[in-house]
Amino acid sequence: MAFKVVFLAHAPDAEPEKHRGVIETSRYKLFVVVVKDQDQAVEVCRKLVKEEGIHSILLCPGFTHGDVAEIAEAVGENVAVAVARGDGPSSRVSAAVRKREGYSQKKDEIPFRGGFETRSCL
Repeated sequence: MAFKVVFLAHAPDAEPEKHRGVIETSRYKLFVVVVKDQDQAVEVCRKLVKEEGIHSILLCPGFTHGDVAEIAEAVGENVAVAVARGDGPSSRVSAAVRKREGYSQKKDEIPFRGGFETRSCL
């Protein structure tokens, strides 16, 4: 049985049913899906856990702590949920490219367990 992982990334023009791929070896199966927002992310994760038996979910750095918690709760305690984060210089490089490509630069405050968290789309 292969170790099954899904990597999720954000893009403002994403269509999850269209923007996806699979890389597979005899021991590893990696699903890659690009989503537009958190609602799509939760839906994709639930579906892949149910239909493909995903063991681990790896999220791009654009996911907030609140997003991670929501996904972890949606898929249950038997699925690992992690976030790929870079160091400061790497984050600046990535932010510059995303800005050039038209990703949102807006910061939003979102509710999170009685407080607020700032989400930077860069």
